[in-house]
Amino acid sequence: MTWRCLIPITLALIVAPAESLAQQKKFGILDNSFLVEEAFNQEQGVFQNIFSWIRDQSGAWEGSFTQEWPAPAMTHQLSYTVPFAGGGPPAHIGGTLINYRYQVLDEGPGHPAFAPRFSVILPTGHEVDSSDRPGLQVNLPFSKQVGDLYLHGNTGFTWLHGVPLGQNTRTNLTSPQVAASVVWNARSLLNLLVESIVAFEDAPGDNQTTSRERVVTVSPGFRGGWNLSGDKQIIVGAALPVTVTEGERSVAFLTYFSYELPFTTNR
Repeated sequence: MTWRCLIPITLALIVAPAESLAQQKKFGILDNSFLVEEAFNQEQGVFQNIFSWIRDQSGAWEGSFTQEWPAPAMTHQLSYTVPFAGGGPPAHIGGTLINYRYQVLDEGPGHPAFAPRFSVILPTGHEVDSSDRPGLQVNLPFSKQVGDLYLHGNTGFTWLHGVPLGQNTRTNLTSPQVAASVVWNARSLLNLLVESIVAFEDAPGDNQTTSRERVVTVSPGFRGGWNLSGDKQIIVGAALPVTVTEGERSVAFLTYFSYELPFTTNR
């Protein structure tokens, strides 16, 4: 598994034929991927609450809570993400993200949806894992439906400021990544998906230097849900992310829960 496996999905996002639109079935679940971001903002009058949790073979775990709001309609979206972790070091909150996403393109014949995200990372985390550092994150998600499949592609980076490198020495770390996923619409409210991420993670190294590791993750999973009265929707999902770092492989278990509901009756 290398970055080359992402090329077919990326190309398909760009050149997906308009003729396939006539054969497409409606997806009852959108904007509910686990690891790869989808290019859809929240619709007007609706906000979303997202919980995710992942545990690896060593017992270490990470989780997050995200809340997304239209501002005030789909063109602009504001959200925040509070990550937390434990299982190795004591349980702690990570660096909180304040997110803004702009719907540049709605999906249409011959082109994907495109909604770039810009995030500020607040130093609310833990010194042990450097999540107490301020930073920025940028992600460029694209999404395109082709028949019973949805294709998603991401590229972006995370930048952290002032990470300790040694005695009285600090540095900035920049970690780029690319990602892609395929979601199959088995039923309107039941999807199977495979997500892939290739990250190039900067980290403090020896002798006051930095090192960069390539981390490859492939995550098969599923998601399903229910539409409730009053325009409410519940989505649950699970996946088995397999991660390869420097030739070492680990398997984790991921769970996902989303509750979407209106905050106004003027819809």
